[in-house]
Amino acid sequence: MRIGKKIKTLRLKKGLTQEELGERTDLSKGYISQLERDLSSPSIETFFNILEVLGCTPKQFFDEEEREQKVVYEEDVQTEYKDEEKGYKMTWLVPESNEMEMEPIWLTLWEKGEFKRFEPSLSETFAYVLEGKIMITLGRHTYYAKAGESIYFHASDDHQISNVYNGRSELILVVTESYL
Repeated sequence: MRIGKKIKTLRLKKGLTQEELGERTDLSKGYISQLERDLSSPSIETFFNILEVLGCTPKQFFDEEEREQKVVYEEDVQTEYKDEEKGYKMTWLVPESNEMEMEPIWLTLWEKGEFKRFEPSLSETFAYVLEGKIMITLGRHTYYAKAGESIYFHASDDHQISNVYNGRSELILVVTESYL
């Protein structure tokens, strides 16, 4: 078994650089690099320390059973939420996405519908308008996007998406997790 590759995979999943892992384990970046390339072998104590920082038990690390990543999500597992008063429907395209770094949803805004207003955050927002025309209010600025156009913004101001089309507007919306 090549433990270096597994250590590197765990480090990347944790979002750490070699330098950050080294700082948290009192090891040098160079030594972490050597471990990941299987050019060096850690002592048991060092290995357990690395696993602790990476949030992995030795049993999990050495478990040979491959865990298959969920890649395709079927339509029947999608969850919907409707707000009749504000005039929108949200469909979560990936059921557990609120626990991930990106949250993709299908947003349907009925005529004069408004999606909820959001406070400033560190999130980033991307949307692709499938149908209709929407208005994005971002702080004191207003932007418009119609079917076939994309939207991308940092959510550093209050923001809201509204339907300004005489009919229904639909968009795919992807928001990154806020780290506030």
